[in-house]
Amino acid sequence: MKLAIIFFSPTGNTAKMAREIKINFETMGVGVDGYDITARSDREKGIDLGPYQGIVFGFPVHSLRAPKVVREWLRTLEGHGKKASLFFTYGGFTVHPAHHSTRQILTEQNFTVVSSAEFPGAHPFNLGGWRAFTDRPNESDFNRAQTYSQATLNRFTGQDPGMLGDLEQSIYSGEQLDGFEALRFKIITQLPTRAGRECRLCMACEDTCPTGAMDAATGRVDSRKCIACLGCVANCPDQALSINDTTPSWAFKLDLGKTTEQDLNRQQGKIYL
Repeated sequence: MKLAIIFFSPTGNTAKMAREIKINFETMGVGVDGYDITARSDREKGIDLGPYQGIVFGFPVHSLRAPKVVREWLRTLEGHGKKASLFFTYGGFTVHPAHHSTRQILTEQNFTVVSSAEFPGAHPFNLGGWRAFTDRPNESDFNRAQTYSQATLNRFTGQDPGMLGDLEQSIYSGEQLDGFEALRFKIITQLPTRAGRECRLCMACEDTCPTGAMDAATGRVDSRKCIACLGCVANCPDQALSINDTTPSWAFKLDLGKTTEQDLNRQQGKIYL
């Protein structure tokens, strides 16, 4: 059996889980190819899914769904009835309806989704002062990924003929969910900027930007294209990019989520079969 793992990971959380899941499959004797579609140029290349008997898709949760650029890219694929699985990384707050909405897209594209999972990962807004899952994913998440990998392989091979059950749907309309994406900019009020800091112009921020929003030469972001993923800030080797101080919104977000910092950071991932 040959599998593909396709992932989008601006700040690296989803990439870490994709590597662990790939290792798990390989340990079980499965051939796996990995595809990082974070950069716009990599999504534009396209992927030939023909050689694969199963596809694993991994994404972060942005405002209750897979990121918009991912949702748009998924609609360019043709599943030809292939089995697929999902996994998400999330920063501590609401996950659903990411599983349901993404499965819906894949089903429309003629994939059969057989499993899904979610794993905690450091929230990108930690780069401005939040403290959500600062040390995640960790060993407990990798251990849960082993269980997910085995269960998913059993579904892919038919050893377990079951199909993914019902997933939590949204109580919000599509228009409301679209509006939630814009709320990211209520917290990120200063888009990533160099603000005069020294930079060797390695071009990493521009090359890996999912939407082509970053101009490395000027150190400025096009606000019309930015999705506040903060990959440019997280991946800058010179730590030359920064955002506004997000600390003032941290207590508000905890209160909105009816949780405490301690309870939030005790969360564990989940597997859906």
